[in-house]
Amino acid sequence: MFLCISPNPAIDKRLTLPSLARGEIHRARTVQSLPGGKATHVAMVLHGLGDVTHWIGLCGGAAGAELVAGLRSLGIEPYPFATLAETRTNLEIIDDQGAVTEIREPGAAPSADELGAFERACHEHFAQSGGSTSVIFSGSLPEGVAPDLFARLIAFARASGCRTFLDTSGEPLRLATSAKPDFVKPNRDEAQALIGSPVDSPNSAIRVIERLLALGARSAAVSLGADGLLFSSGKNASVLFAPALSLQPRSTVGCGDAALAGFAHAIASNSSDEDALRLAAACAAANCFADSPGAVRWEAVRKYQSHVRVHTLTSGP
Repeated sequence: MFLCISPNPAIDKRLTLPSLARGEIHRARTVQSLPGGKATHVAMVLHGLGDVTHWIGLCGGAAGAELVAGLRSLGIEPYPFATLAETRTNLEIIDDQGAVTEIREPGAAPSADELGAFERACHEHFAQSGGSTSVIFSGSLPEGVAPDLFARLIAFARASGCRTFLDTSGEPLRLATSAKPDFVKPNRDEAQALIGSPVDSPNSAIRVIERLLALGARSAAVSLGADGLLFSSGKNASVLFAPALSLQPRSTVGCGDAALAGFAHAIASNSSDEDALRLAAACAAANCFADSPGAVRWEAVRKYQSHVRVHTLTSGP
């Protein structure tokens, strides 16, 4: 079973229009409104891979109710914790030239009581599921939430015997990595912020993986977008690299989340390192053409798996 932790979920609104011009009035050609946020995208991809997937999140108002109803309609069991503040909306605008513009709301601060109820529920689920569950901590934290939230939750999940996966940024990433999650996956921007220098090639991304493992992660990957994906299953393991497939994507929103879901599925299935990287890259590729972020189909993943090539950049001792 997979449990996706979402302290700052959203409604994803995708608009398509002929072109986007600053300061002008636009009429959208199509509008979609779907459950969103990084942890939600991960849950959707895992469900598409055939996994039993549950979701725990803070949500409020009409947007929060829409989010919960949407998760249920997708076959994902939600455990929502109500907030007085409205759930945020993220906007994705796609024009006919394929350019994607994203506008992400920050997410309102939950009260101390609301956050406390959310944390207690996480603890209860971790304790009840134990070694049978992989827990995925993904996305940003709402305004006003202490940056060590993921670190504290990871420590409790690990103490309960759960396998833990992390995808966040900034200080929450650094603190949570020190809590020794089983897997961490930053993207290029998050990696650059972590090490304080450019990550402009697979070789420079190796330094990020080494840094993550030194901080406490048991295994790590780095997503370089169109430049590919790296993975190492531990300090004594090889660093593997999968170049990105040559594609003309409809949208790359959610591709990192799809890759995380692929890694989680493969690692929980005891796949080889090469197969884990291959599945993650295939999930990201399939997401490029999904109807919405996270709406990945297993048939599309299988199609791309056979085209992913895995190379060894460094060998283990």
